[in-house]
Amino acid sequence: MTDFFDWAYLYDTLPALLRGLEMTLIVSTLGIALSLAIGALGATMRLSGRKALVWPARAYVAFIRNTPLLVQLFFIFYGLPAIGMRFSAFWSGVICLAVWGGAYHLESFRAGYLGVSAGVKEASGALGMRSWHYAVLIALPIALRTAVPSMVNTSIAMLKNSSYLQAIGLAEMTFVAIDRIALEFRTIELFAAICVFYLVIVLAMSAGAALLESYLQRPFTAR
Repeated sequence: MTDFFDWAYLYDTLPALLRGLEMTLIVSTLGIALSLAIGALGATMRLSGRKALVWPARAYVAFIRNTPLLVQLFFIFYGLPAIGMRFSAFWSGVICLAVWGGAYHLESFRAGYLGVSAGVKEASGALGMRSWHYAVLIALPIALRTAVPSMVNTSIAMLKNSSYLQAIGLAEMTFVAIDRIALEFRTIELFAAICVFYLVIVLAMSAGAALLESYLQRPFTAR
């Protein structure tokens, strides 16, 4: 059993894996935050009704959703320097995740806003509310009820997709595991460990999303 799974080796390797986990969490958190901003802005463009804004948003979604994430990552890290735009492995990873996730968040935001009935907007207008009051205080909370599940799924996918960043040399969790495997050939311990780490994080994100959904649903729950 010791030859099959070496607990002592895993314990010795844990500090390196935790450093990789820290990098995974940092790059994923930044990517998710930026992707939400991109999604919100893109949804605003998409729903503006102005062709000059609608078509770029539609083209962005179509391009991102129909090309592989790894190709996008290589384009940012290896391709953009050819035109003078050079980013470190860390920021290339953040940008790639943000741009990829933003396309999916855009559609989530758009679907949420389209789910708000026209009568709600008419009622806010009758009460003399300004457009931004309606958008922020009324439409957004209602839209989030619809958008949260898909947004959480996209955010979880971004966390898992951060493992692709090992392809450009970012020392996130998967990179650390593969690097140690190349030197020490202890595959099962390292991959078992990172699977557990990913599972715990994803379950925590899902639990947090469930709490958020419950909170947003509270005003609409019959008493």
